[in-house]
Amino acid sequence: MYGTMKVAIGGPLKVAFRPWVEGLENIPATGAAILASNHLSFSDSFFLPAVLDRKVTFIAKAEYFTTPGVKGRLTAAFFKGVGQLPVDRSGARGAGEAAIKSGIEVLERGELFGIYPEGTRSPDGRLYRGKPGGLARVALASGAPVIPVAMIDTEKIQPPGKVVPKLMRPGIRIGKPMDFSRYQGMEHDRFVLRALTDEVMYEIMKLSGQEYVDIYATAAKRQIAEAAKAAKAAREAEKAEKKQADS
Repeated sequence: MYGTMKVAIGGPLKVAFRPWVEGLENIPATGAAILASNHLSFSDSFFLPAVLDRKVTFIAKAEYFTTPGVKGRLTAAFFKGVGQLPVDRSGARGAGEAAIKSGIEVLERGELFGIYPEGTRSPDGRLYRGKPGGLARVALASGAPVIPVAMIDTEKIQPPGKVVPKLMRPGIRIGKPMDFSRYQGMEHDRFVLRALTDEVMYEIMKLSGQEYVDIYATAAKRQIAEAAKAAKAAREAEKAEKKQADS
């Protein structure tokens, strides 16, 4: 099914958007590897596999696979076809462990595993702090090399609120494989997990040219939402005061 979906989706994507790619030679022809990418858009998980000859497996929330009805079955078939694995995110710790286990299983089969160290899409196009639990633990448990990847301008194709995507050329830069064998057997050391993750994020930053923000993207999203809520409350209070003054 993956091959069929790659032709059905990847082909038209490449023709319509003509993504440019640098560093394809850094993807091994065979064997396990982790593709650690920044995350700007929902489309990242489609553009990256579209330009690679090998299958890439990402993880996705379980809801995409369990929604009832015809639409739910079609959605599940679509995500399975494009190489997504379901992970139950109902419990934070359980979700993390399930993601790690899934990643290790993919790598043990000698395949490519794709992961977004930020944990969620960037809310404003900047690069945020990587979460150490997933990427670092999968890398150390599997021994697979980590290949940094930078998605460029994918967030501009379909910004929030836009239904019709903008036809433009996104970019993909693929860095050289990173070997972390020096940390083997230290997967329970939180300082090692942090150091490994930060090293990968630094390489992604260099490839993408993004401004780096040393907080988690989830925290940034909360701050943005709280600021928007406060601004809305201020506008409503101002309107109420003006209405009262006019009366």
